[in-house]
Amino acid sequence: MELELEQWGGEELLIRRDARTGAWIGIAIHSTVRGPAVGGTRLRRYASVHAALVDVLRLSAGMTVKNAVAGLPCGGGKAVIAVPGPLTDGEREALLERYAEMIDGLGGRFATGPDIGTGEADMDVIGRRTVHVFCRSLGQGGSGTASPWTAAGVQAGIRATLRHRTGSDDLAGRQVLIQGLGEVGGVLARLLHDAGARLLLADVERERVRATVAALPGAVEVTAEAVIGTECDVFSPCAIGGVLNAETIPQLRCLIVAGAANNQLLEEADAERLRTAGILYAPDFVINSGGIMRGIGAERLGWSEAQIDARIQAIGETLEEIYRASERLDISTAAAANRLAQEALTPVEVATPPG
Repeated sequence: MELELEQWGGEELLIRRDARTGAWIGIAIHSTVRGPAVGGTRLRRYASVHAALVDVLRLSAGMTVKNAVAGLPCGGGKAVIAVPGPLTDGEREALLERYAEMIDGLGGRFATGPDIGTGEADMDVIGRRTVHVFCRSLGQGGSGTASPWTAAGVQAGIRATLRHRTGSDDLAGRQVLIQGLGEVGGVLARLLHDAGARLLLADVERERVRATVAALPGAVEVTAEAVIGTECDVFSPCAIGGVLNAETIPQLRCLIVAGAANNQLLEEADAERLRTAGILYAPDFVINSGGIMRGIGAERLGWSEAQIDARIQAIGETLEEIYRASERLDISTAAAANRLAQEALTPVEVATPPG
């Protein structure tokens, strides 16, 4: 763990074991250069406490560059709640309330929203004990789930990436393989289907795949084991991270990789491996930023729906800028995106929202 902390370069890591459930809670504040750290809360089982802490470190660093490139006056942070097994509704609610008290004790240095394993109902529970939360339900004064906006941003990014790679952003007839049909992947599947894409769908939960295939005529199921190596125009990882690595990249049979999952690259060298393979990679922290734009824009910055939609569609323009820089500088698209993020990592004055 010492090595990971040295490489992380963040500001603050809070770790606590919840005695009543046996869960481990980690809150990582990576940077507050642009403002208070914001990032989602991930609740799931991990193979070990070490795996959970490594995940929160990597995710928090990703939020720093995501928020910087998105132009948000926020720093980067993330939280994980590593549960030992299933919780009853009462246990989950009480755990989230205790976690919210941890957030509140940070005095506004960290605010959270939903992530894998949590949703707007969980944010409502957290909101009982702290104001440092976003994407609560509409009934509780929040902006609701941000998943449709994340998916919309990914679709805009896929179009821009296809345009740069092939000369056309037309999705009609394009074969898109979506790995993971959760809240974002499921919405993305519907958006792409409506745009005429030919869908290949995979998820570890087979019933979820079958239900989505049944709802989207023409969609085809791909087993989770067969995802890597399936031929397609677009591979869209929308599940867990680390799917792009030294083992899987040589097996990919696609033109582009553009999906919603965080930390798709297992290590930095994987970006160069994709470039060498002739696969155009849309850096995940750029293409999947629509959700945080929605949550922070609506609740903290006073943006209108039109402003939010315009910012999300501009994700494609940002990716085009990154691709041009990658070619001009002869570097990977991930390296070009990180250069853009570093240029943006300066203190930001926050305008007071109207009203």
